[in-house]
Amino acid sequence: MPKFSVHLDYLFQDRPLLQRIDAAAACGFKAVEGRFPQVPAADFKAALARNNLRALGINSPMGRAGEFGLCALPGREADWDVAFAQALDYVVTIGATAIHCMAGTVDPDKRAAAEKAFVGNLTRSADLAAAKGIKLYIEPINPRDQPNYFLAEVEHAADIIAKVGKPNVWLQYDLYHVQIVGGDLIRRFENHQKIIGHIQCSQVPTRCEPDDDGEINYPFVFGEIDRLGYSEWIGCEYRPRTLTEAGLGWGRNYGLIAPGLTPD
Repeated sequence: MPKFSVHLDYLFQDRPLLQRIDAAAACGFKAVEGRFPQVPAADFKAALARNNLRALGINSPMGRAGEFGLCALPGREADWDVAFAQALDYVVTIGATAIHCMAGTVDPDKRAAAEKAFVGNLTRSADLAAAKGIKLYIEPINPRDQPNYFLAEVEHAADIIAKVGKPNVWLQYDLYHVQIVGGDLIRRFENHQKIIGHIQCSQVPTRCEPDDDGEINYPFVFGEIDRLGYSEWIGCEYRPRTLTEAGLGWGRNYGLIAPGLTPD
């Protein structure tokens, strides 16, 4: 059966970050993920411990306003090294297992230089991460939501992973972004399953709950992914239509029961 984690920067936004960890546990979630947390790592770790939850991974720092990451920015390799060191120290401290390496936005005329920077930065960082038992993820992000983001297509991400050639570099397969950029979710999942380390979900086009009220038939998709043997986590990176708890009906078949709501 699929197992789901909470993206702390999307769900439970009616409360402070550490209280979102408490709320996730109360709703039956067993794991969390998110962007680079803006709280001390010791406090984050304590919140996980009191709820018996695990942390899966965090994003690398986003850089300056509008950059949306640093890993593929040519000429910013030194800044990437500093940002990655911060992320690596944080995930090791909280006991997480992965870092999503944010590529960043790149002008079209700089894409060749950006690819060289991306491969070089990932290659160097993968060795540092491997020494700590940490995986690296790269994720294609659709250009409608994030224009000029360096990585938009699953196939491009697979090519980058092949060029890096490190066993701890994986594809983060966000069903929302993949649907917008090409669709064919199950076939493309099958084609790249060997390099998929993590999945994320939200509905298209609204980026809300992963139910069947949109372009993606999520009950079918989750069933197919399960049938194909995917046993890792699926991150809930969606924007709830109202309060998070009120929209958790989609997860009742997967053990997610919001406090105060009764099962069907």
